[in-house]
Parts: sequence; C-alpha cells; structure tokens
Amino acid sequence: MSDEPDDARWREYRVTPRYLAGSSYCGDPGFEPVGHWPHHSLDEGPCQLLVTSPDHRIKIGWFGDDFDLWKITAAEDPVSPPRWEATFNDTFPPEIVAGLTSALARDWAPDSDTFLTSPSMYWADSVQPLLDANWERLRTADPGTVELLAPDRKAGAFIDTQSYGSHDEEVLLWAGRPGSSTRAEATFTSGTPSHLIAATAVAMSDPAPVVRERHMIHRDVEHLVRLEPVEAKTQSRSGAPTPLDVKQAAVTAAVHRATHGQPSAARAHAARIRTTHPRPQPGVTHASPPRTGNPAQTASRPRR
Repeated sequence: MSDEPDDARWREYRVTPRYLAGSSYCGDPGFEPVGHWPHHSLDEGPCQLLVTSPDHRIKIGWFGDDFDLWKITAAEDPVSPPRWEATFNDTFPPEIVAGLTSALARDWAPDSDTFLTSPSMYWADSVQPLLDANWERLRTADPGTVELLAPDRKAGAFIDTQSYGSHDEEVLLWAGRPGSSTRAEATFTSGTPSHLIAATAVAMSDPAPVVRERHMIHRDVEHLVRLEPVEAKTQSRSGAPTPLDVKQAAVTAAVHRATHGQPSAARAHAARIRTTHPRPQPGVTHASPPRTGNPAQTASRPRR
C-alpha cells in the first residue's frame, strides 16, 4: 500500500464484509445512537470519553490509548457494581458496536430495567441472528462450548455454556486471523441480556458495507475484503480543505497514533474466551443505526 499515490490511499471505499473493515479511527458511529445522552470528556486517566444514560446506570467508555477500546456496562443504580460488561477491542468496527448502543438507547427509560434482564437459558437466543445468516455450528467444539463460523470462515462466535460467575466472559465474537494484531474481538460477560448480544450479532451479520479510506485497510486483511470505490466528493473551487476536512484529518492522525503505537506484545491475545477484564473509548458522528430484531426462540439445550 505504501507504493500507492496519496490520492488513492485517501480515497473512500465501501468494504465488505463489514466485520473485516477494522477501525475507522473514530468511535463516532458507535456513539451516534446515544448522542443525546450526557457526555463526559475526561482529561486524565485511560478513559477519554464517557457517555452515560441520564440516570448513569448505563456507562459507555472509550479508551483511546488502549488495546481494549470500548467498555460498556450496566448496573441497577449509578453506584452499584455492573451487572454485565461488554468489551470491544481496537479493531472492532464501531458500526457493529452501534448494534449494542442502539439497543441500549431503545431499552433505557427512567422506569425500565430491560437492559438488566437475565439472559436466556438457551445459548442460541444470543446468537440466533448468526444462525439465521447461515453461520455454521462446528461439531468439533469442546464439551461445554459452542462455536459458530461465518460462511466465509473469516469470523465466528465462541460460547462458553459452563460459565457460572456473573463476570465470567461467556460469549466472544471475532473476525480475522487468529493471533493477528488485526483480529477483531468483542466479549460479553455471562450476565449480559441475550437480546443485547443478539442486537450486536445482527449488526455483525449485516451484509451492508461500511466506508473506509484506503489507508485504513490493513495489509493483513486487504486480500480478504471487497472494496468498491465511493464516488469522489465534490471539491471546492480552490481545492483547499474545508474545516471539516481539517478536523477529520486531525482526529484520524491522533487515533491512528493511539491505536498503532502499542507494543506488539500488548496485542497478543487468545482466540478463546479470556478471564481478564480489560477496558475499552471517542465522539459523535451520524451513522445509521444497524437494523435490529428479536431473535426467535430456538430449541437448544440449556446453558447449564
């Protein structure tokens, strides 16, 4: 990619499949569904932006300098420990994170605790959208686990049906090569409501492309995705960048330094459910929320 002309490297493309598009270097699409919620910019500490529900029961944190970029939690009240936690790493497309934040925006109300609903006893209720999209269930999975693979075998889901603690990581959504620094991962603890994981799965299996500039597509995945050029934008007569162009370039450069300045050792991670609880991080753009739906009840064996 380094041999490409500058104008080609900054050209926009529609990327398919979306789960291999990587980061847009801006978390705004993931925050757009909750753009009307209180925003707290933090000058110190790893969390650079915190968006909360009006009553502070739901917290969405953006950790711009960390490998785990997003950390989303929900609790019974503003000071109680989280009932569940979802974490997305720095290569997980924010357009898919928006599947979860859109569902949270719909769930929240002053007198509602839908976002704290106990998960279904059936593992399939969390990933039914993936099964509906013809993701294959592997019969070689270890006892007590369920593994799904996308039709292109470049993405999957791992479910630990024997997790017992409320903070055990039970569901992992992934995309990309195992062991690669570009591997996208999202983890959900066992207390996460099934319909919220399913909403994320809907966004992940959505066949609609997402838009990326050419330089954002990592060489590890460029041969795995389909790129369709977006029509060139109309430029001003002077050809000078607009204030929005300048702002976007500054954000891109800053987040690129944050997400690519990490030592390689910090990027090493397992392909399966982890037992650590890392932290995740961004702004507010206008991306269309992904479509959602209630997963159909599936006759599967109980989790426990």
